[in-house]
Amino acid sequence: MINGKKIVVVMPAYNAERTLKKTHREVLEQDMVDLVVVVDDASADQTTKLAKTLPQTVVYTHPHNQGYGANQKTCYRLALENGADIVIMVHPDYQYTPQLIPAMAALIANGLYHCILGSRILGGYALHGGMPIWKYIANRFLTLTENILTGAKLSEYHSGYRAFSRDLLEKLPLEQNSDDFVFDNQMLGQILWQGYQIAEVSCPTKYFKEASSINFRRSCRYGFGCLWVGLQYRLAKMGLLKPRLFVRKITSR
Repeated sequence: MINGKKIVVVMPAYNAERTLKKTHREVLEQDMVDLVVVVDDASADQTTKLAKTLPQTVVYTHPHNQGYGANQKTCYRLALENGADIVIMVHPDYQYTPQLIPAMAALIANGLYHCILGSRILGGYALHGGMPIWKYIANRFLTLTENILTGAKLSEYHSGYRAFSRDLLEKLPLEQNSDDFVFDNQMLGQILWQGYQIAEVSCPTKYFKEASSINFRRSCRYGFGCLWVGLQYRLAKMGLLKPRLFVRKITSR
């Protein structure tokens, strides 16, 4: 807890048995974390069984694999149901260090921002951390294009390390979003559409065998999905399209 606000860390898990315990331990070492929510998207390994042995943890298992976006929808719903004021998503594959939780939470708890991203690009950590060069190039191209289409100035749109205020999560029509990986991008588009600023903190990252990743084919599908989100955003701003992602705008804060 920080400034009287309850902090819940959510972990969208899939076959995370090898790295879950290590990530979870480091999350709780950040003394301000009140609760961890692990949602297992029907893993083939012992992710759920292991998660149920961890302290300060709520565990939910999808009966069948529903996708990364669907996993996040469940994560955020459970976090809010458990009284979260600040929700921080940390992937259980230990690709992102939980040591940034205090900094990200403080920016929200002090009323400065409602959304924080842990950026692998700021500080040049992506390539040093082992990001494949083709992913780095795709990241830079997509980010440049999306910044042009949305008018934002983010260093990247594709980080899985994110923090949100309760107020923001309750305003977003997340159920309208994809159950697949493009959910991440759609969510950021919706946040920008609502007029919120998105802050970024420099985040070291690690790429290794156990770290989750999607193959080249799914990466291409994700990339085209991101471009379509950005294009819908621009057309909606111009009044030429009313996509379901951006039709409802809430101006209150």
